[in-house]
Amino acid sequence: MRVGLVRAHATPSGSDGSAGTHQHITRTAAELAGRGHDVRVYERWDDPDLAEVTEAAGYRVERVPIGPSTRTSTAKLVSLVPEFGRWLANRWSADWTPDVVHGHFWLGGLVAASAVRATEIPVVQTFHSVGLEQLRHLGAAYGGPGERIALERALTRAVDVAVAQSTDEVDELTRMGLRRAAVTVVPAAVDTVTFSPEGTAEERGSRARILSVGGLGPGSGHEDLIRAMRLVGDAELVIAGGPPASGLAGHAEARRLRDLAEQTGVAEQVRLIGAVPNDQLPSWYRSADVVACPARYATAGRVPLEAMSCGVPVIGYAMGGVADTVVDEVTGRLVQPGDVRGLGVALRRLLADDAQRFAFGHAAVDRVRCTYTWDRAAAALERLYERVVHRRRPPAEEPAAGIGTVGVEVEVEAPAPVPADSPVPAES
Repeated sequence: MRVGLVRAHATPSGSDGSAGTHQHITRTAAELAGRGHDVRVYERWDDPDLAEVTEAAGYRVERVPIGPSTRTSTAKLVSLVPEFGRWLANRWSADWTPDVVHGHFWLGGLVAASAVRATEIPVVQTFHSVGLEQLRHLGAAYGGPGERIALERALTRAVDVAVAQSTDEVDELTRMGLRRAAVTVVPAAVDTVTFSPEGTAEERGSRARILSVGGLGPGSGHEDLIRAMRLVGDAELVIAGGPPASGLAGHAEARRLRDLAEQTGVAEQVRLIGAVPNDQLPSWYRSADVVACPARYATAGRVPLEAMSCGVPVIGYAMGGVADTVVDEVTGRLVQPGDVRGLGVALRRLLADDAQRFAFGHAAVDRVRCTYTWDRAAAALERLYERVVHRRRPPAEEPAAGIGTVGVEVEVEAPAPVPADSPVPAES
């Protein structure tokens, strides 16, 4: 099967907030290529030092030369969607036409839908985050483009199926207008070889260590965690995320968190280390007694999965991907969102109970290896692609091999939904 993965952004820098999504897309491409599919990834070309076309891990990356050859804000990328879509449509009318297109993030979905609107090529969409949900959780701190929410609603009418990464996201997408039958859950996945209990760990002192991994932007929950430290006792809180360590001094949110730690009397216990490269994250997870996930908005649950895969219990707010991946009183503890006191008490009790941490850690590893591997995620996407392709193009009507459908003058309305059975149902 020929699969086109579309993201409207460029390859992110090491500290770019979209790095996690980029890693997800590249790993998806590699897994699908490993299963014998012809995979191409399309992203915007904004760095002349990067080749326009590269081959990696069995798939092809094509960087689309539209817009300025510099970093561009998401808001400015909106105006480039039509041009990006036309570029892809022209590309796909030549010697390679995808059987299915998978858009990532809302801009990637808009580009994908624009590129195939006059064809019978089906579109699968993963939002990764939803503007309406971010606005509800973050309120005035939400900084997305003003037109995002309206465009996301329009996108739900242009795709064949949306891939949700958590049960909370399913509810959000249906509130946006998608029929439940047009939403399929494919949970996040983790590399269980890279993230495993075996391996080196970062140095630490005699204090218990709480680790929090994530950006320093609105909704990260670090403020709640710092306030909760007053209830934890003698423990160290390490916050990994944001700009590189060298840039923390000039980062407004980092300064605010440090000021808060001073005001609450826990400054000596809080340590901000900045962005950590992905290949160094496992050693930081292994060095922790518990990983805290207090974010007010977390769709995929990538951090709890990485921590659990390293054998570390997780305490987090019961929402989004955290609620799906962490089993309360089995692999960690779930606390009601915003309950700072509950967060502090849960951390204190777990840090004081060596036997329970050991049991939670072992259960966490088993859960990840049974449910959240990349092999399972890739197999789920493969089955989903097969269903949408055959729904759009029944076997009796399939064209001869190598003949694409780009250029067919067909007005594609909102497609009929794909059956709602989830390829990889999350355990409850």
